[in-house]
Amino acid sequence: MRQAVRFVILLAVLAAALGAGPVEAQDKPRSGGELVFVVPSEPPTYDGQAEGTFGVVHPLAPHYNTLLRVDPFDRSGSKIVGDLAESWTVSKDGLVYTLKLRPGVKFHDGSPMTSRDVKATYDRIVNPAPGLVSYRKGQYRDVEAVDAVDPLTVRFHLKWPSASFLMILASPYGWIYKADILAKDPQWYAKNVMGTGPFKFVEHVKGSHWIGKKNPDYWDKGKPYLDGYRAIFMSSNAAQVAAIRGERAHIQFRGFSPSERDTLVQALGNRITVQESAWDCAMMVAMNHDHKPFDDKRVRRALTLALDRWEASKSLSRIAVVKEVAGIQVPGTPWATPPEELVKLAGYGRDIAASRAEARRLLKEAGIPEGFAFTFKNRGVPQPYEPLGIWLVDQWRQIGLSVKVETIEASAHHPMLRRGDFDVAMDFQCSYAIEPDLDIDKFQSVGLSDRNFARYKDPVLDDIFLKQARATDPEERKRHLRAFEKRLLDEETHYFYTLQNHRIIPHSSKVRGWTITPAHFLNQQLDTVWLAE
Repeated sequence: MRQAVRFVILLAVLAAALGAGPVEAQDKPRSGGELVFVVPSEPPTYDGQAEGTFGVVHPLAPHYNTLLRVDPFDRSGSKIVGDLAESWTVSKDGLVYTLKLRPGVKFHDGSPMTSRDVKATYDRIVNPAPGLVSYRKGQYRDVEAVDAVDPLTVRFHLKWPSASFLMILASPYGWIYKADILAKDPQWYAKNVMGTGPFKFVEHVKGSHWIGKKNPDYWDKGKPYLDGYRAIFMSSNAAQVAAIRGERAHIQFRGFSPSERDTLVQALGNRITVQESAWDCAMMVAMNHDHKPFDDKRVRRALTLALDRWEASKSLSRIAVVKEVAGIQVPGTPWATPPEELVKLAGYGRDIAASRAEARRLLKEAGIPEGFAFTFKNRGVPQPYEPLGIWLVDQWRQIGLSVKVETIEASAHHPMLRRGDFDVAMDFQCSYAIEPDLDIDKFQSVGLSDRNFARYKDPVLDDIFLKQARATDPEERKRHLRAFEKRLLDEETHYFYTLQNHRIIPHSSKVRGWTITPAHFLNQQLDTVWLAE
């Protein structure tokens, strides 16, 4: 009876917390205070244009601005507003984008920001010099040239019309760098900070924290509201939960599991607010095509056929930040493959016995002996990497494989993938907007994409990508996306997905002016955030 009463109370408190939602934009902000948040991963480098992890964007985004941004109060994560650009126009043929920059914007060293800085930044992203990594250059294949027309006007010339280009310019990683610095040292931003954002850099103590303080000369007068922020690096999920529960930290922006949410709600009651959202993020398995036997698509196909995704969706969603079975797009969104079509792809069938029998047949045909051993390299972030890693090893064991897990420290994981220092490893595809060009550009051939860590070249797949990118008719684009998905996940099995993530953010009710979206990269400039008394 006592357990039942406690359960009813928990449900009531949880319902109240979930119903609270984010504070509306019209609430009167209060100035002052330091926001304290935990980050489960440290930045590998400080260069947002070379990195793709939240471990970079969460502590560093408050130091920078982008040309455009997603409206910080839009829960869908799809409404675009200006940031450094105050207005923009698009030519009738869709090939020229002209953006007017805000006057009076200064870098943190006091120097003015002009179109010259924007051009230098985007030249670096679109056409990186030898030795530079441009993590998203595959998203800019449509850019012909960038012109600095006058100090406050920048113009992008495209090779073909693009339905996604404005959203690409709203990338939360599109930080505007200083042209003079890039001219002297293109690698400077990997170890240094110099932006135009609402907060200035104070210090980074590796293994401990990152501190930013209010920029008193910020161009958006009256902001930011906070005096500063402190990001605490903390890899243990238990320690993160304890920090929120003990009110030593206000929030963790990436996400907690359902059980961790329930623990915080039960402990803090109305002192905690819970925001939840679908999450444009999924963990996936990269198989190094340069290493045998993973250059054989029969072996790759066997690995995905072993997975019972439908049963895992039921069980893992109770303990991890994962939920739906998904293909290359977030389930339930306009571009997503319907379940009745998804089950036709390798590894998505509901008859797991038949799938595993086919997996064993393929392994035998490829000459792989029973008990074949390899190492799976996983990322040292507990959620959802640890439970997914345990699940993968168990699934592969059931087709006769012997797999050892090696956990790579979070900040070292990306460099390991880039080096190709693995046979099979956990990778991820997480985007800042639900848009095919952003969600699948990763899978273009190595060279076109700097984040194709499976290291394959597939001109057929590249051609399909361009066809979907150029398609202006939604139904035509869907057909190309289905063809892309089938070749990627089924015909060639270059990569394969595990489960779609689900985002849960329990945070101190003092935190106002922050709204959850389907992307854990958005709303991290912190200029709209304030703390209630």
